[in-house]
Amino acid sequence: MYSNDYNLRLIEELTLNHWQPLSTSLYDGWVLRFAKGYTKRANSVQAIYPSTLDVHEKVLACEHIYTSNQLNTIFKITPFVQPETLDQLLEDKGYVVLDRTIVQLRNLQDLQTPKSADIHIDEQLTDEWLHHFCRLNVVAEQFRGTMTQMLLNLRATTGFITLSVDGLVVACGLGVVEQGFIGLHDIITDPAYRNRGLAEQMILHLLYWGKSQGAVSSYLQVVAENAPARRLYTKLGYTDAYSYWYRIKNK
Repeated sequence: MYSNDYNLRLIEELTLNHWQPLSTSLYDGWVLRFAKGYTKRANSVQAIYPSTLDVHEKVLACEHIYTSNQLNTIFKITPFVQPETLDQLLEDKGYVVLDRTIVQLRNLQDLQTPKSADIHIDEQLTDEWLHHFCRLNVVAEQFRGTMTQMLLNLRATTGFITLSVDGLVVACGLGVVEQGFIGLHDIITDPAYRNRGLAEQMILHLLYWGKSQGAVSSYLQVVAENAPARRLYTKLGYTDAYSYWYRIKNK
């Protein structure tokens, strides 16, 4: 895990800022997020601040709130959960683990110069970028409106990037800059164009853009079992900072 003197709780807060839900509700130190079921991060309980109420009663209340919104009750478990015993408590209540994920960091001081590529970065959300994002990520039509509003809810400087080959957009993603960090999100390459170094070059261009916006460090989140992505990020100089996972009620 990461040994430098980063405030890892700040990184966790940035990850939440940079993937906005449609709405939130604060409940005794817990942040409840809602986005009509699109992504677990935007539809889960973030228990990262101190609590005062009985934790068992709070879990029951969260289950009622999410059920009344036609959503599964999901908790995000980080090193910062309050109370610290929450993960074990949820396991005892029948919650199962999903999507073990690693948050990785790197500073931008020794950033490799990217190669020339057909790169385009917009600092405003565009219909064209949305089209390619939904196409490459195979976003279901029922979630497109929700995802669009989530991106419009961002309140930090954002770069929406695409990479084209022979005029065809084959990779895209976004970077969000806040408090000296650029967070990378939803980096995706068309399967037919993978293993050509395109994602690496697109990320380098995005990191250089982040530096121009004042970023001095970067973070990203990668599913622990995604070996190809982890190899890429290691090559780019990212190192593990901390891990998290989700707990969902086993029905």
